[in-house]
Amino acid sequence: MAQSEGHSRVIHIDPIERHLLLEGIFLRYGHDFRQYAVASLNRRLADMMGKFGETHLLGLLHKTLHSPDFFRQILPYFTINTTEFFRDPSFFKSLREQVLPVLKTYPSLNVWIAGCSTGEELYSLAILLKEEGLYSRATIYATDINPQVLRKASDGIYDLSVMQSFARNYVQAGGKFSPSDYYTAEYGLARFDPALRENVMFSEHNLATDEAFVEAHLILCRNVLIYFSRELQHRVHGLFLRSLAPGGYLGLGSKETLRFSNVVTQFNTSIEHEHIYRAKRHAQVPSGESPGRSP
Repeated sequence: MAQSEGHSRVIHIDPIERHLLLEGIFLRYGHDFRQYAVASLNRRLADMMGKFGETHLLGLLHKTLHSPDFFRQILPYFTINTTEFFRDPSFFKSLREQVLPVLKTYPSLNVWIAGCSTGEELYSLAILLKEEGLYSRATIYATDINPQVLRKASDGIYDLSVMQSFARNYVQAGGKFSPSDYYTAEYGLARFDPALRENVMFSEHNLATDEAFVEAHLILCRNVLIYFSRELQHRVHGLFLRSLAPGGYLGLGSKETLRFSNVVTQFNTSIEHEHIYRAKRHAQVPSGESPGRSP
């Protein structure tokens, strides 16, 4: 049973119909949600049914298979876009003080933000790299499964009301200048400096099905894996290992860990309380897989 948010009635999610819907989406559009955590998935499906007036998932399946436009409407329900600038400021402060000094020793830097959502974490990291003198030699790959949120991230325009939390978190993260140096305010909107995305490549990428595409020195994937099943988490952990340069860093969310991962022995815990891990310089990539290569 699942209760749709915003709807008082309880909506039953039939597991067979759920299976058929997810299989249909995968076969028709290539998006794989089959290994998402069931409880979270049921809540999202209930929301969809309430929104579109369906009493059975088979109704959603029919519309999805026959209308790409409808699928684009429901895609955001499968993705979680809750984020904010410098979310968990101590995480970014640890990056600034303990990770970036190591990355400064490299002549160039590849960073992958997996599940970049609407871009708040992207701009936070870009500001961090700029203040530490690393942005000019960095390439940031910002990926997400949802093209709608990628467009918002690329635009870099946000409601001015969120700038208060941005300023507060920026200071707590060790910011060196004024938060307002990085955006202009007009008509109730905050427009981030276009220079912060000059070295950013935006692209669709599905963690459930796509493979390694870059050799990264730093990967951030925060508060994404908590919505995946254990099996899918293992898959993504292996993907990150294959995508990291020797000695590269992986940053996860506050409720995410490599502790029970099948690749945990290939990492050292660099900053435990912030869930920042460092790949061993001679890490063993899972058999049958090839290391990530720069595009």
